Amino acid sequence: MSDAFETMLRHTGRALIVGSDCPLLAVGDLELAMRRLAEGCDAVLGPAEDGGYYLIGLRRPEPRVFQGVAWGGEQVLEQTRARLRMLGLRWQEIAPHWDVDRPEDLERLRADPALRPLLAGLAADIDAA
Repeated sequence: MSDAFETMLRHTGRALIVGSDCPLLAVGDLELAMRRLAEGCDAVLGPAEDGGYYLIGLRRPEPRVFQGVAWGGEQVLEQTRARLRMLGLRWQEIAPHWDVDRPEDLERLRADPALRPLLAGLAADIDAA
């Protein structure tokens, strides 16, 4: 992620990295995160219910945000918050969402009526391939 931010922030004043496994992520979440950065926050986080995050945004490259984080564990969000505090960065958090990391998350995805059309479309694409 650090390298991705380094590359993106050469060309723009703010950037987001989002997880591809957050089915309820909406355009409004992205707009809010970018707005928080434009308003002067150094960073923005989108907390995931499992202790990680589905979105992180920065206004400038800061590789130390990602150092010392036990990736894939339930403490990723808290460790990232600690890194932000330690570095003296100002950040805000947007609405938490759940993401699809474990088998029970897949069941939650299947059970959500709002997501059934998405799943049906994916199944149709897989069948067509």
